[in-house]
Amino acid sequence: MRSELIFGALTHVSNRYQLCQLASKATRKLHKPNTRLQDTMNEVLVRFREQSPAAAALAARQEPVSLPQQQRRAA
Repeated sequence: MRSELIFGALTHVSNRYQLCQLASKATRKLHKPNTRLQDTMNEVLVRFREQSPAAAALAARQEPVSLPQQQRRAA
C-alpha cells in the first residue's frame, strides 16, 4: 500500500511537505512514457525508503557528467 511506502520514506525525510515536493520532482524526472504514473510514484517512494533523497542528490551532483564530443569537420 502507498501509505506504507510513505511512512517508510518519512524515515529519511522528517517533513511531509518536503517529502511531497521531493517525490513530485523525482516522479517527473523518472517517469517514462507509456507507463502508469502511479507505478513511477511508488518506485520513487521505495527508493526514498531505501536511501535518503538528500544523499542521492549529493551523489548525483558529485558524479562527473560526460558529454558527447562533437566531431569537427574541416571546411
